[in-house]
Amino acid sequence: MKKIYWHILVALLLSSCLGFKELPVEYDYSYNGNFKRYRTFNIMKPIGLNDTTMTNEVIEKSIISRMKFLGYKLTDTRPHLIVGFKMFSDSLKFNGYNQPEIEEWVKSQRTDVDYNPKKLNMKSGTLLIQLYDRRQNKSIWQGYATTFYGGIDFNNQRHLRNAVISILDKYRFWAEGFVEGQAQKETSEL
Repeated sequence: MKKIYWHILVALLLSSCLGFKELPVEYDYSYNGNFKRYRTFNIMKPIGLNDTTMTNEVIEKSIISRMKFLGYKLTDTRPHLIVGFKMFSDSLKFNGYNQPEIEEWVKSQRTDVDYNPKKLNMKSGTLLIQLYDRRQNKSIWQGYATTFYGGIDFNNQRHLRNAVISILDKYRFWAEGFVEGQAQKETSEL
C-alpha cells in the first residue's frame, strides 16, 4: 500500500508540472519562524483601498492548492499563517538577505545568526509571496520571482500559476502532523 501511495504522489507531482517552466526565485526567512509547527493558513485580504496588485483569483487558487498539497488547512478562524502576495508591474530595488538554505537552518534553528542584507534589482513583472505568523505578527518567509527574459505577464493565467508554483516550491515544510497522519491513514487501510 505504501508503494501505491508514493506512486500516486509522484504521478500527481509530474502531472502538476506539465507545462510548468520554473522561474528563478529568491527567498529569505525569519530566524524566529516555527516552520515545523504551522497547520492552518488563510489568504490576506486588503482592507480599505482596492489594491488590485494584492488580489487575483488565479494566484489565490494556486496558493490555496499548493498549501493544501503540503497539508495545511484553510481556515478563517485564527490561522497559523496568513499568506499575502503583491504583483509589481514596474522594476524595483528590493532588500533581501544572504542566508543559509532554510532546510539547513531548520536543523539547528539558531536565532543568533546575522542577517546579511543584499540588494536585489527586480525586473518588471515580479510576484512577491509572504507568509506571516499570525501569533508573532510578523513576516516569517518571503519568496519573489521574475523571469530572465522580462516580467511575468499578470494577464496570463499560466504565467501566474508557474510563478506561484516556482515560489512556493522553495517553501518545503509539511504542515505539522500531516506526514504522520498520512502514515497512520495508510496503516489503518491495510
